Parts: sequence; C-alpha cells; structure tokens
Amino acid sequence: MKPVKDKLSFKISLLSISLFLMIAPQISAALPLMYHAFPGVSQSGVETLSTIPNFGIMVGLFISPFLIRILGQKSTILTGLVITLLAGTFPIYATSFTPILISRFLLGAGIGLFNSLAVSLIPHFYIDNEEERASMLGFQNVMSSIGAAVSSFLVSYLVTISWHAAFAIYFLVIPALILFTLFVPLKKETTQSGSQNGVKQKQSINGKVVLIAVLMFFIFMLYLPMSYKLPTMIVENSIGTTSTAAMVAGFSTLVGIPIGASFGFFFKKLHDMIFPLGFLLVTLGFLLTAYSQNLAILLLSMVITGVGFGFAVPYMYNWLGWVAPQNSVNLATTIVLVMVNIGCFISPTVMGSLSSFLGSEAKNTLLVSAIGFAIITAYAIVHYIKVHKLHK
Repeated sequence: MKPVKDKLSFKISLLSISLFLMIAPQISAALPLMYHAFPGVSQSGVETLSTIPNFGIMVGLFISPFLIRILGQKSTILTGLVITLLAGTFPIYATSFTPILISRFLLGAGIGLFNSLAVSLIPHFYIDNEEERASMLGFQNVMSSIGAAVSSFLVSYLVTISWHAAFAIYFLVIPALILFTLFVPLKKETTQSGSQNGVKQKQSINGKVVLIAVLMFFIFMLYLPMSYKLPTMIVENSIGTTSTAAMVAGFSTLVGIPIGASFGFFFKKLHDMIFPLGFLLVTLGFLLTAYSQNLAILLLSMVITGVGFGFAVPYMYNWLGWVAPQNSVNLATTIVLVMVNIGCFISPTVMGSLSSFLGSEAKNTLLVSAIGFAIITAYAIVHYIKVHKLHK
C-alpha cells in the first residue's frame, strides 16, 4: 500500500495552506473605493487595512509554538484556517472602520498560526527523501504566489461590485480547510526543534543574522507601496480603474512564479552577483512604475520589479541559511519574519511621512521607495565586492 506522504491527495492538501500566506494584502485594489467609505479616517489610516495583517502575522508567529504544545500541529493549523476564514470575510458585512481594522489584525494572526508550519511540515514528512523534499519546498513557494495571483484576479472582478465584495476572496480558505482536515494525518506529539538525542540545544543569533533582519525590514517596508499605492497611482494617472490595478497586481505576482522556481539556475550562473543585480532591477522597476503613463509601460515595470525581487529575496534567505549559527536556523528565520512583518505594518505611516515632502501624489511614495532601493543596491555592490575579494 502506498505511504500517505506519497499520495497526491496528501501532497495537494499539505500544500493547500500555502495558498494563503500572501493573500492578506490582495484587497489593496479596493482601497481607493474605501477612502470615501470612512470620511473620518485619513488615507494612510485606510491603507493600514492592507498592512495591519502583517502585525497580526507577527503575533501569530509568536503564539504558534505555544499553541502547538497545547493542541498539536494539525489543530493549530485548522484553528489558524478558521480564524483566517471568519476574520477575512467579516468586512463583507461590516461598515465601521474599527471592527474591520480588528478583523484584519485577526486575519493576520490566523495566517501567522500556520505560516511557519506551511514550510516546516515538508521536511517533517520528507526527511528521508532529499529530492522529494526539495521538490515539495519548490511547490510550496510557488503555491503562495499562485494564491496571491488568483486572489488578485478575483479582486479585479469583485471590486466592480463593491469594496465589500473584494473580501469574498477569503472564502477560498474553505476547500483547503476541508482538504487538510481529511487528508493530512498529524499526531499531537511533536518533536522539539533544536533537540538532539533528547537534549534541547540552545539557539542563538549573531551579528550577520541581525544585519539580514534589518535589511529585510527595510526591503519590505520599501516594497509594500507597490501593493497599496499602485491602485491609487493607476487611477491618478488615468491608466485604468481599481479593477485594472488588481489585474496588474496579479500579473506582477505571476511574473515572480517562474523566477522563483528558476532561482537555483540563475544563482548557479551569477553567484553573489545576483544580490546587487536583483536590487538594481527593483530600483529601476519602481522608477519606471512611478513615471508610467500607459498600461504597456506599467506592465513592463512590473516584469522588471518582479524579476529583481525574485532574485533578491531568495538570496537573502539563502544568505541567512549560510550565516545563522548551527541549530539556530529556525530562530533566525522567525526573527527575520518578525522584522519583515513589522516593516510591512509600519510601511504606510513611514512612507507616507517621507513622501509628504515631495507631494501627495501616489507616485511620490514609489519614488521614495526607488531611492531607498538605490541605497540598498549600493550596499549590495559593496557586499559583492567584499565577498568576491574574500573568495579570491
């Protein structure tokens, strides 16, 4: 009889929860419609609805290990999926800003409960098959991008109905909830990470882990305006409607799928050069986006940005794996994920303040991001030169 982990139904069910790791901000295309729905709330305040889930994810990441000890891995994941479903769809019926803001935070917390498990369960099941493990991890990365792309395209239609309807994308959680319940067997007992021969080993971080965490904080704080400012810029520049913005967002996510899947190939060819090259492309992509006057140029800028981001961020996670202390990769990854979500959460406030010196147009926020990425590119070039000299 075929082992459970080799069954297609098991693999699909295990990977299905990764569809929702990047789904939280996909309602950004509805933000321009929501500015008028809450007249007492500033534009930056409304944009927080797109980013506060990241703060919730951070809280969920902290709670998850404790909940796993009490409920086990499967119950923790199912709890996260139920919270994601209920909190995600709440704005369909709600009209007041504060309850919607709370529901968006809870949405993030629900995703945070299963965020790390979506990745760590794959090595757990495929520990004795390196090729299968690598293949499943590759599919896991692609699934999160597919979830973001599908939800973006759905939102492009739903916003033509109303901004409330955009939140119906979170009903997509229901099939995954059913599949995971039926086809993924998990015992309540869990092995503690960082343990060896029954002895729990102390985890630690070093200066390079802190450096990577700080860089990732700025990278995502600077990158997120591409999510919540793009719809406004498209409307302001008469390129299209909020529906167009959602389609463009879905297109940009699709670009990242083949790039992410082929990262290993490009890294083999370019090695550490991929680090500065990635951020140079992101910088150019943001500049081109800010000055786009038609849909063709905008789509080109999305391709450039998507390729650059698809190069740069996987390199950062690879770098983290190289420099994290032995037996401390989980701790290092958690710290980086926390900093990423803090950066995403404060992005509207910080970027709004920085761009206010240039004017209120949405393109000015994208220009500030381009300047920030230019600085990171300069650092990446210095880093590459140092590494190159060290190898010589």
